[in-house]
Amino acid sequence: MPEISRFYGIIIMMFADDHNPPHFHVRYGSSRAIVTIDKGIVQGQLSRKELNRVFEWLDLHHDELIENWNRLKNGQEPLPIKPLI
Repeated sequence: MPEISRFYGIIIMMFADDHNPPHFHVRYGSSRAIVTIDKGIVQGQLSRKELNRVFEWLDLHHDELIENWNRLKNGQEPLPIKPLI
């Protein structure tokens, strides 16, 4: 299952067959974005409010995100990550 976290209607996903650099996918309603883990580069569009929430969550869970990226590259399932509360 690619979903690793969900909060405030924001869904965070990672996929095993994705390309480098390490990143995650974000869905919020009809909006979509890809965010790199180390540099926070955003491809796509989210509202400022949701993007700020995603970056706050990224700051809190950076190491877990890298761990999940590595797990996926090693053929393992990603672990759930606590939502932003």
